[in-house]
Amino acid sequence: MLCVHGAGGGGWEWTVWRQVFEAAGVRVDSPDLQPAASGLAQTRFEHYRSQVFQALTQLPRPRALVGASLGGLLAASCAEHADALVLVNPLPPAPWHSQLPQRQWPDIVPWGTDARLTSTHRALPDADDAMARLAFTHWRDESGEVLRRSHAGIRVQAPDCPVLCVASMVDDEVPPALTAALAADWRADMIQVSAVSHVGPLLGRTAADCAARVLSWLSTR
Repeated sequence: MLCVHGAGGGGWEWTVWRQVFEAAGVRVDSPDLQPAASGLAQTRFEHYRSQVFQALTQLPRPRALVGASLGGLLAASCAEHADALVLVNPLPPAPWHSQLPQRQWPDIVPWGTDARLTSTHRALPDADDAMARLAFTHWRDESGEVLRRSHAGIRVQAPDCPVLCVASMVDDEVPPALTAALAADWRADMIQVSAVSHVGPLLGRTAADCAARVLSWLSTR
């Protein structure tokens, strides 16, 4: 299984999910997306997408591809090479991108540089202190161009493989209704979890339960 992290994060975001899946005998790969050689400000969506493509196509089949937030959009763009796709609060492709909250991004978004424990707690109200500290020490700066391009709308063909969409109960970044609309159009299965933040399904107190529900869904596919 390949897990793709979101903007400003890293493979560490999948720590809880890794524990759940590996306990069930499922191998989990969760690499850190790397910036372009020319630097973070020059990093483009395609730089990240090519890394996801290479990591996915190196896995033996059947291949499960899981992505959260920006990682969800990256995963969806590579879904033709997967046997099952799981999208967790994904940045939606066009035309649903138009319903995202409007944001402005500098060339380098200083999420790691400006990270504070207090702001991390506010962003993760459903995480315990240990997870909030882990996140605080691991946030990283992000490419503003990748975010601008993602929010401008990237067209993705509806996947042929089984798809599961996972939405938080509350998400200020990607509203749950938006994920539900994407799932309906793609005829995907959907579960709404009790997380109350954008990354709550991965880092919140109910992350293990969320991972177990996804594992159950994949086991039937």
